[in-house]
Amino acid sequence: MLTLLAKCLKILNSEIEPGQISLALCFSMLMGLTPLFSLHNVFVLFAVLFIRVNLSAFLLGWGMFSLMAYLLDPLFHSLGLIVLSAPVFQGLFTILYNIPIARVSGFNNSIVMGSLVFSLVLFVPSYIVFKILITRYRVDLLSWVQKVKLVQILKTSKLFSIYESLS
Repeated sequence: MLTLLAKCLKILNSEIEPGQISLALCFSMLMGLTPLFSLHNVFVLFAVLFIRVNLSAFLLGWGMFSLMAYLLDPLFHSLGLIVLSAPVFQGLFTILYNIPIARVSGFNNSIVMGSLVFSLVLFVPSYIVFKILITRYRVDLLSWVQKVKLVQILKTSKLFSIYESLS
């Protein structure tokens, strides 16, 4: 647990552009909230590898969002049923089901559809929120936190030695 917290702090305190970290977190949200063995996750992995994002932030976020996905599965199931049973999409889903590669994607599973729609809707707002939070953390909170007596005491603890060993 201490190592995970130290890695998270290392990413936040690094000189990496906040946009790269927030984009990595958004891609990890897209991959972590949806079932792992889905076709769209292959495209997410290609995007992460070709676009300049922080891989450490992606991996940490992927783990965090994967844990959250289990709690949100009932919501994803309900949302997926709404989308899959919408009459407006019936023709599109019939065409997609007749394409073999689309059938492999699992689009007709309510949890896959619900989690994908949920993740795609939140992708851009999450990017903006993550970027603002990281920037605000670096500008305001980091300098204030370093002056607090408790933090100065923690710098002598095991957590700080783990953090320093990762640098």
